[in-house]
Amino acid sequence: MSDGPRFPAHAAFGGVLSAAGLPIYIHAPKVYADEYGVSLAAMGTVLFVLRLFDVIQDPLLGRLAEAVRRRQGLAVAIGTLVLAAGMIGLFAIAPPIPAIWWFALTLTLVFSGFSFLTITFYARGVVLAGGLGEGGHVRLARWRETGALTGVCLAAILPSVLQEAGLPAFPIFALVFAAASLAAAWMMRGDWGRSLEVAPAGFRAVLRDATARRLLLIAFANAAPVAVTSSLFLFFVESRLQAPGWEGPLLVLFFLSAALAAPIWGRIALARGERGTLMAAMVLAILSFGGALTLGAGDVALFALICIASGAATGADLTLLPAIFAGRMAKIAPSATGGFALWSFVQKLTLAFAAIALLPLLDALGFESGAENPERALIGLTLLYAALPCGLKLVALAVLAVTPTRDAPRGAAAEPS
Repeated sequence: MSDGPRFPAHAAFGGVLSAAGLPIYIHAPKVYADEYGVSLAAMGTVLFVLRLFDVIQDPLLGRLAEAVRRRQGLAVAIGTLVLAAGMIGLFAIAPPIPAIWWFALTLTLVFSGFSFLTITFYARGVVLAGGLGEGGHVRLARWRETGALTGVCLAAILPSVLQEAGLPAFPIFALVFAAASLAAAWMMRGDWGRSLEVAPAGFRAVLRDATARRLLLIAFANAAPVAVTSSLFLFFVESRLQAPGWEGPLLVLFFLSAALAAPIWGRIALARGERGTLMAAMVLAILSFGGALTLGAGDVALFALICIASGAATGADLTLLPAIFAGRMAKIAPSATGGFALWSFVQKLTLAFAAIALLPLLDALGFESGAENPERALIGLTLLYAALPCGLKLVALAVLAVTPTRDAPRGAAAEPS
């Protein structure tokens, strides 16, 4: 195992990256709306513009990751500092300039650091998993994505716990995140820059491959429902369910279910095949999203069951689809930085879709955070939160059904948990 990746270190780094991902879309809009009076439409526009910036930035960051491969440890350290500084600015420092501009500036730092580290981290995983034999990509993904989901759980619950304790929740959250990100990068120090004999491959090799193109399309359609529900989760619980105070526990239930399910999905995939297992999880997600359409005020217990089911399905999404893509990259673009630059772009494009399509639309329907909302706004919120993800998941399921993938063989050895 000395020549293989350090699985716990990969889990820790995956946890830090995930804590800088979805939780930003859960917490930041509500914090800036409630504390600084920034409109949902303005924040939606900023998020969309930043995602458009990624159209240019992510490919360039992929090329940068290739260029600094032999100084990878130093590059990761710098990227981690940028990410940590952006998070502290976003949540721990009162805006010294108009809040919407501070929101945009600090998120630019967060997104830039996050993008570079994600591309480097996942590309490194492709190279290291190649030495683990059959099923290596799934084994590494189980550790990495279980760690990622654990990080999301902690990022989701920590602000609520701090608020209940009467402490300044988001400043402390930002400082804890900064310390954790530096610690995780240090834990990974032995894996950065290894196996550099792999020749770099650009975007063209990835985009020439029909299977890779389909997997990128699936990644968009499959991640978009998570972006939609993450952007609207707090508003749905507070206004549709009329259950303020339950946001934190329900978020934890969702992400804890995902974290517990991820290694189970990985074991099933190693025994039964990655694609079939992922398709089963997609069906579970569609059923759970559909169930949310029927909910109204006071249906907290039913929504908790939906959080468990949809969380479990998300555990498969976040574990198996990256493993399938990584396996493809190992065949057509072994250095994988170009592939995961495209992967990162597609993942964040879903968040751009959520930002530009959802927050301004809610604003146009007359929805206001924390206020008494008209029935039309609540119905629109429910349709966006539940019906839209169902349609997107159906698209992802249909494309995956006709996409050839090479599953890990049945009975492949599984890494002990």
